Amino acid sequence: MIRDSLRVRLLGGAAVAILVALVLAGIGMAWLFQRHIELREAASLIRDGKLLAGALSLDAQERPVIDSLPTESRYAKAASGLYWQVTNSAGSAHSDSLWDQSLPRPRAADALEWRVEHVRGPFRESLLMVERLIEPAQGSSFVLIQVATSDSALRAAGREFNREMAASLCVLWFFLFAAAYLQVKLGLRPLALVKQHLEQLRRNPAARLPAVYPREIAPLADAINALADAREEDLQRARKRAGDLAHSLKTPLAALAAQTRRAREAGAENALRGVDRALGAIGATLETELARARAAAVRSVGTSHGADIGTLLENIISVVERTERGERIVFEVDIPTELRVPVAAEDLTELLGALVENAVRYAHRRVRISGAAQASASILRVEDDGPGIDQNRSEAVIVRGARLDEAGPGHGLGLAIVNDLVAITGGTIAFGRAGLGGLEVCLRWPASSESEEPVSRPFHWLMRR
Repeated sequence: MIRDSLRVRLLGGAAVAILVALVLAGIGMAWLFQRHIELREAASLIRDGKLLAGALSLDAQERPVIDSLPTESRYAKAASGLYWQVTNSAGSAHSDSLWDQSLPRPRAADALEWRVEHVRGPFRESLLMVERLIEPAQGSSFVLIQVATSDSALRAAGREFNREMAASLCVLWFFLFAAAYLQVKLGLRPLALVKQHLEQLRRNPAARLPAVYPREIAPLADAINALADAREEDLQRARKRAGDLAHSLKTPLAALAAQTRRAREAGAENALRGVDRALGAIGATLETELARARAAAVRSVGTSHGADIGTLLENIISVVERTERGERIVFEVDIPTELRVPVAAEDLTELLGALVENAVRYAHRRVRISGAAQASASILRVEDDGPGIDQNRSEAVIVRGARLDEAGPGHGLGLAIVNDLVAITGGTIAFGRAGLGGLEVCLRWPASSESEEPVSRPFHWLMRR
């Protein structure tokens, strides 16, 4: 899941990075707090040590004597956790709180400044102790002054601080992660915009990604636009080559057909019957494969490029009505103003032309073309009042590779190729019984998120001949 999602990667990395940063910050703050309270406690002990140094004197045997005892009551209570002691080579004096114990001798004392250390003291206590060597004015040897306090209270304060800090850091992690989530969401929004524009590009080859992206994504958009330009050029070349192939092959095939007619007139009927079948098969295959190549070239088309469906139908019908069968047909057209289908204009012309031609071929008198713009889909229907098709054959048409009729010369794409083109553009085709009594061909495309401006006039008319 992490490898498949950039969002999860970024959020996972942010969560871990924030957690590591807060843990390290917590360790640092715990150390700073512990050091702070130890320094404050050491400063209090140093003040008592200075009072002891000011009250220090030596007796006749040069043993240290404290003339004025500190006023702190804990110094007078045995094992109270607060102790003082002065020592020289002649003897020592200490607080009543030490009782019959003594503070440990230092490994190295300093006469210039107070030295702070943690030691194991009397009564099995861990002590924070300050010490310094003092040289009395009337003495010949240094006197060691030591003041110590139990550090259990300091450790308890540190543990309480750590608990409160941990809870605070957890809350801080939550808010920082929420901020990271918002940052990732805002940071990835341009990629979502790229996805939306790519969908429009997929549906419309003429569309391009706009220059609205941040500098970091702009090169990607430029590369995609360059790829789209190259694709459009390739499609145009493929269409031209398909047209050239059709023209280059149809002329020799027509010449061969003329030669077979002449040979048949000369009496070679049996010999040329197989040639006629072969030429018919070649012509049908040529028409079909060229149409399939045409459909494959537009496989990613999605918008109608603003095509006016009503105008396209008007042009198609104006051509069909001039044919022998078309001039006897009444065409009913009902196309909503807002209807748009995801097919390019030139391809929609071929698609509708094939459907209208098929309907005219089998209709008795009426052909109806209607559409609907629903919230979930765009729908086009072509109906006729002809014989229609039975249910079994109707179901076979929508099976992949099936044929309702064989596409031959002069029949355009045919219903089978219409089926392929609709499927390629993301739609579906269904065959059923029309309200007029004949065949109904229903084309349906899912609604697109891309908005298009509707044409300025509704299209609803009836044409009679």
